[in-house]
Amino acid sequence: MQVYKNFIDQVRFDDLVAIMSSPQFAWYYNPVLDKEDLDPNVKQNFQFTHTFFNFNRVQSEYFDLLTPIFIKIKPIALVRVKANLLLNTDKIVEHGMHVDFKNPKVTTGIFYINTNNGYTKFENGKKIKSIQNQYIEFDSQLKHTGTSCTDAEKRLVINFNYIK
Repeated sequence: MQVYKNFIDQVRFDDLVAIMSSPQFAWYYNPVLDKEDLDPNVKQNFQFTHTFFNFNRVQSEYFDLLTPIFIKIKPIALVRVKANLLLNTDKIVEHGMHVDFKNPKVTTGIFYINTNNGYTKFENGKKIKSIQNQYIEFDSQLKHTGTSCTDAEKRLVINFNYIK
């Protein structure tokens, strides 16, 4: 696992945040995990997503905003790229361990849009804090979970799945 701070230049980062935080940026309601992966104790199993890339094609007019990230990660092929927006909750909600893809060739990256007390937690107990403009990269077969946050209006991340 690799962790990179201040991943893209500040001007490009600020542009990305401004657009993703604007009322014109489309967010879609989705369950966080499939039913078979759900923790029955988690009642807030939803998030809002924005798909940039899936099914071998660009899905968003905002795809080009991610160019500074693609330049850094140098993917050979994209599998899926989507943003996740989790709303503030009264207490931190972990959404259940999962893997993004079972294909050993796929790498997962998480780009943190805002700083908050949410985190990404791995099966081994390691936690990566949500810090703006931070990027983590790991094998997509590693079990992990995301969380809500309690100290910000929302938790925003972009999830990248790609072949290196």
